Amino acid sequence: ADFDAKKKRKVAEIYRALNSDPIDVAVLRRMAISEGGLLTDEIRCKVWPKLLSVNTDDLPPLPGKELREDNKDYQQVLLDVRRSLRRFPPEMPDDQREGLQEDLIDIILHVLKRNPQLHYYQGYHDIVVTFLLVVGNRLATALVEKLSTHHLRDFMDQTMDNTKHILNYLMPIIDQVNPELHDFMQSAEVGTIFALSWLITWFGHVLSDFRHVVRLYDFFLACHPLMPIYFAAVIVLHREQEVLDCECDMASVHHLLSQIPQDLPYESLISKAGDLFVQFPPSELTKEAAQAAEAERTAASTFKDFELASVQQRPDTVLRQRFRLRGEERHRGEERTKSILTKPRTNRFVKLAVMGLTVALGAAALAVVKSALEWAPKFELQIFP
Repeated sequence: ADFDAKKKRKVAEIYRALNSDPIDVAVLRRMAISEGGLLTDEIRCKVWPKLLSVNTDDLPPLPGKELREDNKDYQQVLLDVRRSLRRFPPEMPDDQREGLQEDLIDIILHVLKRNPQLHYYQGYHDIVVTFLLVVGNRLATALVEKLSTHHLRDFMDQTMDNTKHILNYLMPIIDQVNPELHDFMQSAEVGTIFALSWLITWFGHVLSDFRHVVRLYDFFLACHPLMPIYFAAVIVLHREQEVLDCECDMASVHHLLSQIPQDLPYESLISKAGDLFVQFPPSELTKEAAQAAEAERTAASTFKDFELASVQQRPDTVLRQRFRLRGEERHRGEERTKSILTKPRTNRFVKLAVMGLTVALGAAALAVVKSALEWAPKFELQIFP
């Protein structure tokens, strides 16, 4: 009864935000982040466009089949979509699924045709199919195009340099919370390849339960573009004991981590990922993520509104942990971090809503989001052989 009452209150708050003038996008972000996310696909159809600033009154026409003619990506997209059987509900009739797979091909080719600066990558279809299943083909086309030119822009370059750069944030995040686990993984030389498919599909490829996938999409759509790498970090941190019990070699640790558990405590991990972003924002991790090179402007670092809110909201104990602590001072730092990570966080969602506030404010926000395109890190990274 208590759960139902909470759910009704949340639904009412979401609709109040949707019906306010102007629409209260900051509240919608908070609702998407907080426990349970947006609750239903019906609500997602209304809220996801607001989180991405997509005008549902001016949607593009449905993509046509002519896009398939002389398209350099068509054959690869076709192969990937044909392999996407498990992304559809198992009880779905074959003819319905086959129709949706055709829609999936058309949406992908439409976005690529309209945005020649974007390059298709294997795994992109895992993100597109999530939107297709939730909001239908016409709205999915608009949402995916906006997402592809913003949050996913990093993965759609001609090279993987930007993707490698984002993966390079993983180990510094782990190091901030659990230096022992970080050092073990470094000794095993496991790298971060195990998290690649997590990152570039927003976990859509690796999670079998669609409910968990859309819950994460609620969270990621409401947050900073780097939030998926923070979520990847909390999964590794959650599995600390399993990792430390492994043989300390690349093959063993990589095998363990690449097999993602299906019974993760998602709400708890979402909460921790949000906490870690607030406590250790990307600006503090850039130096280590860039392997001590001076980082150029990246999609993450241009979101200064998020950064500023994070710095202003973080507790003083965390502010004092800007640099890696050594010896006794490092031990004290670990104890402080543990206390921060375990104490009640009544202001967590307020903080995350503040992070999202300015990107929900129309023209000024759009300028911030557009600035995410002005990036191309060029330092040499040793993530991939």
